[in-house]
Amino acid sequence: MERDRRRVWHGFTQMAAYADNRPVIVERADGREVVDVDGRRYLDAISSLWVTTLGHRVAELDAALVAQAQRVAHTTLLGNGNSVVVELAEDLAAVVPVDDPRFLFASDGATAVEQALKIAFQYWWNRGVKGRDRYLVLGSAYHGDTIGSLSLGDGGFGTDLFDPLRFSGTRRTPGYRDPDWLAKARSVLDAEGAGLAAVVLEPVVQGAAGMYVADPEDVATLVRAAQDVGVLVVCDEVATGFGRTGAMFASDLAGLRPDLMCIGKGLAGGYLPMSATVASGRVAAAFDGADLGPRTFYHGHSFGGNALAAAVARRHLALFAEWDVLANVSARAAQLGAGLEASVADLPGVGQIRRCGLMAGIELDPPDDGLRWGRRVCAEAVEQGVLLRPLGDVVVLVPILTSTEAEIDRIVATLASAVETVCR
Repeated sequence: MERDRRRVWHGFTQMAAYADNRPVIVERADGREVVDVDGRRYLDAISSLWVTTLGHRVAELDAALVAQAQRVAHTTLLGNGNSVVVELAEDLAAVVPVDDPRFLFASDGATAVEQALKIAFQYWWNRGVKGRDRYLVLGSAYHGDTIGSLSLGDGGFGTDLFDPLRFSGTRRTPGYRDPDWLAKARSVLDAEGAGLAAVVLEPVVQGAAGMYVADPEDVATLVRAAQDVGVLVVCDEVATGFGRTGAMFASDLAGLRPDLMCIGKGLAGGYLPMSATVASGRVAAAFDGADLGPRTFYHGHSFGGNALAAAVARRHLALFAEWDVLANVSARAAQLGAGLEASVADLPGVGQIRRCGLMAGIELDPPDDGLRWGRRVCAEAVEQGVLLRPLGDVVVLVPILTSTEAEIDRIVATLASAVETVCR
């Protein structure tokens, strides 16, 4: 831990207090558990920040990685191609809810969002339409930490400091925690639609906001209204994609067909950093033009479309069908909901439980400021062998999709014990 503190700068972490918060230093992992340098095992109930889907050290994914390494680890996609990336794009095209999709690959979710907002902006410029340069976005939204994605997202997480760097072309209406969020968004859409490049939203679940869940039909109503007046729709599925909500994508729950979709986190099963911006064929066609001409999308990254990640992502996608992963998610999600209702919901200190599929947020209700109940509950759970992480005073549960019945029971029981220990 001391060597870590001296040389590694951890994201979203106050390094002066790092050691005091008893970090877990992982040495290896197996199945749904990680093992620290002292040999202690922890059930991974946050999917290693929502990226691990099928588990750690999955034999089939290990084999795909090794096989690709024996061919080629990486070649550039800037002006050239790679066979495994072509195959991955074809496989993804069969499952993403985007018409005639095209895939612009990157390495993380924030970059996928950054690409989407630039595509939406240039789409209108390429079509010769002036004045469509603003974005309708929702309160409590989180879309990443690059300057563009910060501009689309709401405040919080200490990001207010960077307000002077954010672009001003956003129109923000309340998020899913407001019961009237749909009416307020529709009002702005109706009044200002002619000036909007796109509506950007997290479909159904605002994860980093604290797991706020919307009625899928309400989300569908807003998306249909936007598309009816020609406004592009960007669905940020970085957190909700690949089975987390019980469907392959949260957009599927609402029957959405977005113009642009951002995927990441679980794309490569948590093995390697990989993301993509998915554009409909209609959107992509607006970028066709002369070689090196102004319609070209001048954007790309050195490691976009990494071959190792693509090979793992292909095998990962195939395993969803081979293992019938979504059926297990459905069963375990129902079990998780019932367990939280029976063992956690009525405990002193618990304010509200919100859940969609295997994404859950348990909002604590401390009597005073500064008690840090969220951090303390998660620390107590870690002491009992279940790895959790809070969002303020919201304890987040995002179990691995292949979790067993016994493991879900263990997560619920440990959380209940930790809440009782800290909040009583």
